[in-house]
Amino acid sequence: MHLRVLWVSLVAAAYFVSPSLAATVDLKVTVWPKGKESGQSVTWSLRCSPAGGTLPRPGQACRILQGLRDPFAPVPPSELCTQIYGGPQAALVHGTFLGRRIWANFKRTDGCQVARWDRVAFLFPAR
Repeated sequence: MHLRVLWVSLVAAAYFVSPSLAATVDLKVTVWPKGKESGQSVTWSLRCSPAGGTLPRPGQACRILQGLRDPFAPVPPSELCTQIYGGPQAALVHGTFLGRRIWANFKRTDGCQVARWDRVAFLFPAR
């Protein structure tokens, strides 16, 4: 019984702390729409709580990010991926996300990378 109470207390504490962590979102997003080799890039910033930065629709981006579990995780090395090329686009997201420093590269070189890109595509708006 005591373990159950402890578990519920820890879960509740994590739940109530999470909203304040939204304030620790401070990201720079650089996208190479034609691939890094083209040299042409665009960079945006995103801050949450309050939402701001140069990324279009920062409030919407912050709400979507809050609903995603580990949005910047890499594709696991053991993942089997279709060999379907999605295009030359590349992106880099770095900064602070929920109190953690992140440095995440995105590309569209196979099915897994395309799915990973699509999950956070709202961070990579077309110009």
